[in-house]
Amino acid sequence: MKLRKAIFIAGAGLTALAAAQADAATTQREAAGRLADGTAIEAVTLTAANGVSARVLTYGATLQKLSGPDRDGKIADVLLGYDDAADYAAHPNYFGVTVGRFANRIGGGKFTLDGKTYQLPLNDKVNSLHGGQVGFDKRLWRIVSAKDGSATLALTSADGDQGYPGKLDVTVTYTMADDGALTIAFGAKTDKPTVVNMTNHGIFNLAGEGSPLGILNQRLTIPAKAITPVDANLVPTGELRPVAGTVFDFRSGRMLGEGVRDGHDPQIVMGHGYDHNFALDKGLTATPQLAARLEDPVSGRVLEVSSTEPGVQMYTGNFLDGSYIGKNRHVYRMGDGVALEPQKFPDAPNKPNFASARVDPGKPYRHVMIYKLSVAK
Repeated sequence: MKLRKAIFIAGAGLTALAAAQADAATTQREAAGRLADGTAIEAVTLTAANGVSARVLTYGATLQKLSGPDRDGKIADVLLGYDDAADYAAHPNYFGVTVGRFANRIGGGKFTLDGKTYQLPLNDKVNSLHGGQVGFDKRLWRIVSAKDGSATLALTSADGDQGYPGKLDVTVTYTMADDGALTIAFGAKTDKPTVVNMTNHGIFNLAGEGSPLGILNQRLTIPAKAITPVDANLVPTGELRPVAGTVFDFRSGRMLGEGVRDGHDPQIVMGHGYDHNFALDKGLTATPQLAARLEDPVSGRVLEVSSTEPGVQMYTGNFLDGSYIGKNRHVYRMGDGVALEPQKFPDAPNKPNFASARVDPGKPYRHVMIYKLSVAK
């Protein structure tokens, strides 16, 4: 099988990176329904020769489906979400969406840049979460290209949008390789200094979304010797706390159910389970390296998450309370899925010791991450 070499170039070159896929990967573009106001939604499905496929919506640049075979060849969708594209707008809960401008929490909804303080919407009690009340997940993106196993979507965010400075021109490129690796490349250019932190918010269950067993018997590995512990508002304190000897030690792999309800650890109590950023040992890298590995012993499916970013937020769906009716009319509850979100550290604009989220004119933002879905041998 002939492979084209991926080229990692910032800014506009992210589209070139997204061309890295096997020749057999296919692309299908189609209508996907309408929003309540009649606005049309489109979808692009990318399919690899090994049976792995991904469906992307223009609403929220959302990864609606990620499907792949188990050890018996049975295909299942492993992403929580909705069957109807319009439900992502009607019942928002970040399922599979592109989040920005700033993924995760900014404490107090404010930060200071070059001596000026910016106030953001408080959509998470006293914090700003995932870009504010109308983040990138609630926008209709436009398809720039869709061919050869790849799709690029674009969005323009005006200066002052949700309180953030600078006009931002954003792209997200999804590319499917023939081995089932889905690369997601984020790029952004600004006309004035700002902060940017983008990721995908997929929530996974490798047994198949809606599986009654949930994810508590699935095994997770995260190569991180420290987390960024949080306060009562789930904002990092600024400390890097070693995971050794705690329920946050996933370096050698552990079942998610071993610690998700262990109230002996105050961090689990505050997060209502796992909802924490892990400081990856690899740090910030030029090319994607392993951030997390999830394994389901029953189906044999394996998900490897790689990224160029220094952190990964692990979230066990703690606020899923049965009020979200997802695909196939499944009632989603806590523990039904796990999010593994590569990113800069939460509240980075207010923590000088964290890797900077600053982006300047002429120095585009880039984040390249990979979801590789496979079957254990």
